[in-house]
Amino acid sequence: MTTNNKDTALQAQNRGYMALANNDIGAMMAEELDGLDAGFERIKIPSGGSTVFEMPATEALGGEGDDTETVKEFSAVILYHHPLYAYYKHKYTGGNNPPDCGSFDGIDGLGAPGGRCKACPLNQFGSGENGAKACKNRRRVYVLQEGEIFPLLLSLPTGSLKEFTKYLKRLLSKGRKSNSVVTRFSLKKATSNSGVVYSQAQFTVDRPLSPEEYALIEKLSEQVKAYSSRVAYDYDRDDLDIHVDEETGEVIEPLGGSNV
Repeated sequence: MTTNNKDTALQAQNRGYMALANNDIGAMMAEELDGLDAGFERIKIPSGGSTVFEMPATEALGGEGDDTETVKEFSAVILYHHPLYAYYKHKYTGGNNPPDCGSFDGIDGLGAPGGRCKACPLNQFGSGENGAKACKNRRRVYVLQEGEIFPLLLSLPTGSLKEFTKYLKRLLSKGRKSNSVVTRFSLKKATSNSGVVYSQAQFTVDRPLSPEEYALIEKLSEQVKAYSSRVAYDYDRDDLDIHVDEETGEVIEPLGGSNV
């Protein structure tokens, strides 16, 4: 059976990330989510050394609706990433209530006590419960899977930040930005010098984007960057009442039971 020129053009248009050409995601988010929860569906990194992600069952994974999947790895473009620091004077109990002091850049805290994050005593290990920091440090990574047009949010804990930094440096050494390639995400079981086992994210290049794909992704990256400040300072319940390794900052397991 022969394929006509119209079919060939349609296949090319929908290949990879080219479907973004027909969708203005920034305008869609601004219009459809105006006045509503600005959150994104999340990809979760487990505690205790597990090597599978928990993530929404997107079309890329063959799922639909409210299903979730556990996967050993997935591929996506990193649209945008930034630090997220949050300090709650009183114990955080869930929800999207703003912190007493927070930072979207990891440099300056806004609120009480506010000021420079690096020098803040609340941003030091041992200032919080179980050896953790009183100010919770994570890095938000907005990713887009092939075949999807709406980003997902991956929150990287402290123990994965070194590997993420190494990956970004490898890309920069090749003259690439993180949103110019498709990244493959996986997890490995790691052990700290103190013998604590934790789940550490790993990053490798799956493939570079085509120039046409990159032009679309770069536009979406700017839209997500502008929109990201509207996403609330919410944390998962798994961040509460936990053991934290002072060396890595990683969640070990909930008090009273294993999560492996």
